[in-house]
Amino acid sequence: MKITHIHTQIVRLPADEPLAGGPAVAGATRDFVALQVGTDAGIEGLGVTFFGGALTGALRAAVDALGALAIGEDPLRIEVIVSKLRAAAGNCGPGGIFTLALSAIDIALWDIKGKALNQPLSKLVGGCRERVPTYASGALMRTFTLEHVANAGQKLVANGFRQMKMQLALPGDTSPEREVERARVIREAVGESTDLMCDINQRWDVRQAISIGKRVEQFHLFWLEDVVAHDDYPGMARVADALDTPVAGGEYVYGAVPFRHMLEARSVDIVMIDLVRAGGITQWLKIAGMAEAYNLPVVSHLLPEIHVHLIAAIPHGLTVEYMPWSARLFEEVPVPVKGELTVPDKPGLGLKFDQAALKRYGA
Repeated sequence: MKITHIHTQIVRLPADEPLAGGPAVAGATRDFVALQVGTDAGIEGLGVTFFGGALTGALRAAVDALGALAIGEDPLRIEVIVSKLRAAAGNCGPGGIFTLALSAIDIALWDIKGKALNQPLSKLVGGCRERVPTYASGALMRTFTLEHVANAGQKLVANGFRQMKMQLALPGDTSPEREVERARVIREAVGESTDLMCDINQRWDVRQAISIGKRVEQFHLFWLEDVVAHDDYPGMARVADALDTPVAGGEYVYGAVPFRHMLEARSVDIVMIDLVRAGGITQWLKIAGMAEAYNLPVVSHLLPEIHVHLIAAIPHGLTVEYMPWSARLFEEVPVPVKGELTVPDKPGLGLKFDQAALKRYGA
């Protein structure tokens, strides 16, 4: 089997908040690059990447350029193709647009492999479970009013979510007291039986993370996420050592090597892997293997339609972030039922692009 052609398209989806009806910015979009890789066997694989923002056009061009180099290759020899593309990119990696573009191709290759072997991705790479926990994300954003997030939290519980994530490091003239009060209100709204995570998005320094982190320990958070700058491994380690609340991190780093530094420094208690920043499924699995060697659980960032396979495949997969920003790209996606996602049993990713959506939102 050989790769014969590729096709890419920019898709600009509405930037709404679908889980609890949060306020949206009029006209705002989330921009994706959709990829289709064809073969002479008639098997087609799909891939997706994003984070391009204003550079989404450049990201699509990078996917096109790397994809052209894969034409003629055997799609089942994934490491061969990945090595070829890395070599061709020269000094453009290991992070940035190169890795984001490589991820789309790598995802599509695994989709082809699953279809060729008539196996869903989850079974192809481990097959540990058929269902996994999932948490609601994006409905309790720091920019939403306190009244809204309290109501949204109750709505999520009523809709069956057992886990959900809020944000602290509030915008504007904030204070530790405001931060603690927001955590209190949301915890009271969702109840003690709900696993409540909290994302800081690198907005605190080490002193703030330890100080405020200690004050919110009374609300029994499931984890505090990205408490300080993502590459401040000693700083994160200080926070993790000082707090009883587990510290999660990893979504902001590119490739596998930063995870080695993070793990060696004992910077996190929970390893969060972003599929497109990691470099695709191939690198995601290698990072997950490192985490297992350190006896640490793994959680995902975005793309729940694909991450459901990966978290379910490994024994130390903890939970899937359910932030369905990409759901409109596909005809059918796994949806939460009583706080869990069921792994698709169709070959490969078990996904098909929604052609009507690609046409409607295509750029």
